[in-house]
Amino acid sequence: MPNLNVCVYCGSSTGNDPVFATTAEALGQMFAQHDVGLVYGGGRIGLMGICARAVMAHGGHVTGIIPDFLQTAEIAYEEISDLQVVGSMHERKQRMFDKSDAFLALPGGIGTLEETIEMLTWAQLGRHSHPILLLNIAGFWDPLIDLFEHMIARGFVSSTIHAQYTVVDEVEQILPQIKAAL
Repeated sequence: MPNLNVCVYCGSSTGNDPVFATTAEALGQMFAQHDVGLVYGGGRIGLMGICARAVMAHGGHVTGIIPDFLQTAEIAYEEISDLQVVGSMHERKQRMFDKSDAFLALPGGIGTLEETIEMLTWAQLGRHSHPILLLNIAGFWDPLIDLFEHMIARGFVSSTIHAQYTVVDEVEQILPQIKAAL
């Protein structure tokens, strides 16, 4: 079993910039090379599938957790190390949380955003102290970071939110940041 498990939230599509896919692949390769287990949503498609395939291709460990109703839509990746089928999105998210030492958000859609925000909310409420990172590929997360600043300026969020997440621009920055935070 891996020494460290990182939950990766990312899109079930690849987006419209090829750098998203190449970065997801590089991330998966790096995880395998450094004995970092991937915990993710269990799908075969999009950035999720690219990252999981790269981990598997380089001999790493992948835990996928997918709700029964998404097995067809996200095309469950049955060949990974450990595919767990659960009954609901809530169970999926809780199990992903339970199996992870850190959280990393790559580009994605509403689901990726929701899962990332939930981890930030749980951290803000003192429910966990795991590292949360945003991999800001091609400035993808800039609008969210700007929104946080807007919320701070309007008095709805404390500036302490900055301590709850780390923004990185390169795959190579991820593991040093996680290890420094653990």
